[in-house]
Amino acid sequence: MDTAVMTPVFDRTAEDLGNIVELGHVNVRVPDQSKAVAFYLMGLGLTRDPYLMAGLDNMWVNVGRGQFHLPTRGTDVLRGTTALVMPDLEALLKRLDGAKKYLEGTKFSFREAGDTVEAVCPWGNRIRVHAPNPELFGPMRVGMPYVEFDVPAGTDLAGIARFYVEILGGIAGVSSDARGAYAWANTSAESRVTFRETSLPLPEYDAHHIQITLADFSGPHKKLLERGLISEESDQHQYRFLDIVDVDTNKPIFRIEHETRSMRHPMFGRTFINRNPDMNNRNFVPGYEVGLWALN
Repeated sequence: MDTAVMTPVFDRTAEDLGNIVELGHVNVRVPDQSKAVAFYLMGLGLTRDPYLMAGLDNMWVNVGRGQFHLPTRGTDVLRGTTALVMPDLEALLKRLDGAKKYLEGTKFSFREAGDTVEAVCPWGNRIRVHAPNPELFGPMRVGMPYVEFDVPAGTDLAGIARFYVEILGGIAGVSSDARGAYAWANTSAESRVTFRETSLPLPEYDAHHIQITLADFSGPHKKLLERGLISEESDQHQYRFLDIVDVDTNKPIFRIEHETRSMRHPMFGRTFINRNPDMNNRNFVPGYEVGLWALN
């Protein structure tokens, strides 16, 4: 009888992160903090950071291990869609319906779209909310699994992926699904940015940005600096760049500011408080007021 033990076979590459280890936040300016409260806190059911930016000039909103940053000075509209994972889409629809009386006369809307809920903020930012799905999003129960940017038809998707690989040291590629081809780049173990072509006209770029964290912070900085792409030397732990470029020609492909941080940044890995939005003073049960960012 053969008693040999079979050696398990694992795909070790599935564990690789690449150099980009965090998608920290999406930043869009808002002109009215009260309407931002109605949409992001009351409607979506997210949690305001209780420690930082607690005044009237800015608001940081926690979503799992990421954030929205909402400075109260102007209006930004991300050219694309920010995706969220939330545990109860039926409860989400009820919250959004309850918030609409505070958002009359704005661009606010929401609807069921297949197995997702699509919402539009008072100023036009698009949010797509998924239910938890271990096959798609791993253990994420509350979070920001991807940011999807709209790019003009004919955009060099392979060039975008190559930029993330060769300049930032990330893991990226071009894939396709029922909606067509798209470029993607991993931005942590649980998130990515994607780029999809659209035939619709796109507005001029405003000041919205995303924030990423790099393990190798200086290597990409050197490559970006040599190409004249650094737009801000923020401080010891952070710099910014604006353009994704063709690696061969340095010609811009798509503009989206990346606030780029090191893992030594004081706020890297900080713990975010997430509340259970279905808990209130009438159904309160001790211990259930905290939202869980991941499935057990």
